[in-house]
Amino acid sequence: MSPALKYTLGRLGIFAAVFAATLPIPLVENIFVKAMVALVISAVLSFFLLRRWREEMNDQLAEAVVKRREEKEKLRAALAGEDDKPQA
Repeated sequence: MSPALKYTLGRLGIFAAVFAATLPIPLVENIFVKAMVALVISAVLSFFLLRRWREEMNDQLAEAVVKRREEKEKLRAALAGEDDKPQA
């Protein structure tokens, strides 16, 4: 499973768990307020609990950026008529 998918599903899971925990609390009757509270709490929890998955996702994205940049430079060189062969 890709790191981005794991991280996203982890964030959604934490939000769902916190939201379910706020449902029986009678202090706030509005469901949107409960959702906002759950969103804030889940964001803080995921910052600490999903650190490893977030770092894996960051590494994957950084590798993709480097690969894309290298491919872009190769394409520019090919379009400019430059080639990798040494000239004699």
